[in-house]
Amino acid sequence: MEKVNQTSSVSEFILLGLSSRPEDQTPLFILFLTMYLVTIIGNLLIIVAIHSDPQLQTPMYFFLCFLSFTDICFTTTVVPRMLVNFLSEKTISYAGCLTQMYFIYALANTDSCLLVVMAFDRYVAICDPFHYVTTMNHHRCVLLVAFSFSLPHLHSLLHTLLLNRLIFCDSNVIYHFFCDIKPLLKLSCSSTFVNEIMITSEGSIVLVTPFLCITFSYIRIFITVLKIPSAAGKRKAFSTCGSHLTVVTLFYGSIFYVYLQPLSTYAVRDRVATLAYTVLSSMLNPFIYTLRNRDMERGLRKLMARRKS
Repeated sequence: MEKVNQTSSVSEFILLGLSSRPEDQTPLFILFLTMYLVTIIGNLLIIVAIHSDPQLQTPMYFFLCFLSFTDICFTTTVVPRMLVNFLSEKTISYAGCLTQMYFIYALANTDSCLLVVMAFDRYVAICDPFHYVTTMNHHRCVLLVAFSFSLPHLHSLLHTLLLNRLIFCDSNVIYHFFCDIKPLLKLSCSSTFVNEIMITSEGSIVLVTPFLCITFSYIRIFITVLKIPSAAGKRKAFSTCGSHLTVVTLFYGSIFYVYLQPLSTYAVRDRVATLAYTVLSSMLNPFIYTLRNRDMERGLRKLMARRKS
């Protein structure tokens, strides 16, 4: 009964953020506000350019459009809360904390699923080009996107409900800049055995399976490309995959570093690594997919020219 009473008193958490030094707050606010605005503007430009250019109405850019939309939503669940914490109180309500965690995990895994779908698209385009139009028809593309948006919410709901059953009776200080599951588990004074088992088993499957699917797709792609006789043909095939591989490396590299390690090893350095997939990846995606992509460059130029006229 005593623990229940203590639990009810935990109505909010304190997010310490990236730094507790007062002199760091304003520079960090300016830095992350700039990064947030670049993320929103860059991804919105990608979406508008794709929708306004008939030549970009292909499955690859259809998926990229939804990836940009997800990145906007994903960043918006993290950065605005950070900006508020830099300049005012660093508190977040218990319900607000669980809500933020739910959407962060749902949107991060949506990003992951969309990256798998984009890898599958490249696999079909390069390894089975004669059946590309029929395989990647609009109906199937819509189903793939619907799957990418629905499945992650089940995963996120599971971990949010499991976290909600825990008792928090000691400290309410979260050593992070958002409500992440590992620092929250470290605050619990009840058993987190079930949570850790689910993170290690179900969580690892949700993380690793998409990565293995992408790896398998690219192994098949590389084998097919190596069989192309001309160097120009090989360069053209690899050029369509380079940007996607860069995003996959940045996204999964940081996630694996943070989450595929025991809870006991969680440290401050994990906060910095988390920035790579929560903020940096979403900000860099428009640049990565635009640079050395003539179709996107042309689409953006058309968009700018239309606005000027």
